[in-house]
Amino acid sequence: MLSGGRDRMGLPSHVVPNGSASQDSGHARLHELGYKQELKRDLSLLSNFAFSFSIISVLTGVTTLYNTGLKYGGPVSVVYGWLIAGSFTIFVGLSMAEICSSYPTSGGLYYWSAKLAGPRWAPFASWLTGWFNIVGQWAVTTSVDFSLAQLINVIILLSSGGRNGDGASGDKYVVIGIHGGILFLHALINSLPISYLSLFGQLAAAWNIVGVFVLMILIPCVATERASAKFVFTHFNTDNGEGVNNKVYIFVLGLLMSQYTITGYDASAHMTEETKNADTNGPKGIISSIVISIIVGWGYILGITFAATNIPYLLDETNDAGGYAIAEIFYLAFKSRYGSGVGGIICLGVVGVAIFFCGMSSVTSNSRMAYAFSRDGAMPFSSFWHKVNKHEVPVNAVWLSAFVSFCMALTSLGSLVAFNAMVSIATIGLYIAYALPIFLRVTLARKSFVAGPFNLGRYGLLVGWISVLWVATISVLFSLPVAYPVTIETLNYTPVAVGGLLLITVLAWILRARHWFNGPITNTNE
Repeated sequence: MLSGGRDRMGLPSHVVPNGSASQDSGHARLHELGYKQELKRDLSLLSNFAFSFSIISVLTGVTTLYNTGLKYGGPVSVVYGWLIAGSFTIFVGLSMAEICSSYPTSGGLYYWSAKLAGPRWAPFASWLTGWFNIVGQWAVTTSVDFSLAQLINVIILLSSGGRNGDGASGDKYVVIGIHGGILFLHALINSLPISYLSLFGQLAAAWNIVGVFVLMILIPCVATERASAKFVFTHFNTDNGEGVNNKVYIFVLGLLMSQYTITGYDASAHMTEETKNADTNGPKGIISSIVISIIVGWGYILGITFAATNIPYLLDETNDAGGYAIAEIFYLAFKSRYGSGVGGIICLGVVGVAIFFCGMSSVTSNSRMAYAFSRDGAMPFSSFWHKVNKHEVPVNAVWLSAFVSFCMALTSLGSLVAFNAMVSIATIGLYIAYALPIFLRVTLARKSFVAGPFNLGRYGLLVGWISVLWVATISVLFSLPVAYPVTIETLNYTPVAVGGLLLITVLAWILRARHWFNGPITNTNE
């Protein structure tokens, strides 16, 4: 099933694709796996890390869902929930990194599932994982760029006087228009050669790190009122206004902010065909992006929470920021000290740029997944999406990803409930795609798996099982009702959305795909 018994580093130069004499292990391993080198392999470990780190983007996830953390548990939920979710995510990342080292291809998760499931189950495992992965990625791009559009709307509101100063803000049609414009810019940037994208990715990583440290120090220092250490580390908010009173239940719901944020690190796997020495640098990109995100993210959470002294007011939709908690914290900190909230608006601009970079990197990852999935014939019109331009960029897949993400956001015009259900796939759907190859690694392939240069040794099975159990746990917990009594408006539609995706994927397999989709297709003989 695997070709791990061959010497990956000693493959003769004459079999390296395109006649290259390069001894880069990524070239050699890709050829062993049956693929030609079609994308330009120009990324360093730093660049590979930068793409995943920019998609995780703590400034994006924490800022976007800080309201959820404050509402469900408050400081205790956001401070300790981050460490809990982060710790288990490291296990997931380690398991993915080990598999990535053995199979460094742009297909990533779905290719891994095919190889780990064995000949009998390979096509179905690949099909299921691939569709959960790509739809989950599109949902991530949708939610990230939509959150940027909402933040821009809040910045406009605050810049024009705030909610209490008759400030102006756009309606849902303005927001969707801004969202479309952002996606258009992301598609344009991602149509550039990979060398330019590499620079953007490194800039994005630097922006996120510097931005976090600036904001975590600046905001509590500027604020005239600061919370005590006792409040930040021990206060538990039970006043959520949603009829949820059990403290454990409340804490679980507050975990969503943390787990939603620490997502998207599979980008390092999808970029491996463009990364030098991918069988070592791809895994390192996954692990380093998670660990560094956990560290800087916790610092950001602490800094912001020290400035969050009045939770009910921050969540109140009648405040100047319309109930956008972090925007109100930034605005109020500067306004209370200097009489003007301009400084806070500039700080929101720093966050906005980070979110823009996050969406940009997300489209990059989406397009590589779509490129690989279509290379194996799994998508409608696969031959079109698989094409690369003269710069060796899968430009058709780039624009497909932007278009699909825009279409997913259109549901917000009809109902925010429907939109939230769709983007819930960004967390649960994507983590299911993460867990499937890990599950196959610890079950069907537990004896046959041949590890690459990066491996967990005898701890691989233990780490894998912890990862699978964590994903199963959060899949159940994040599907629970978030408000009582449960009505059409308050129902958590996450299980409906994820279950619907599962049903459609399985039905498509039974009715049609099983007759023609055989899993990953090698192309070295073309």
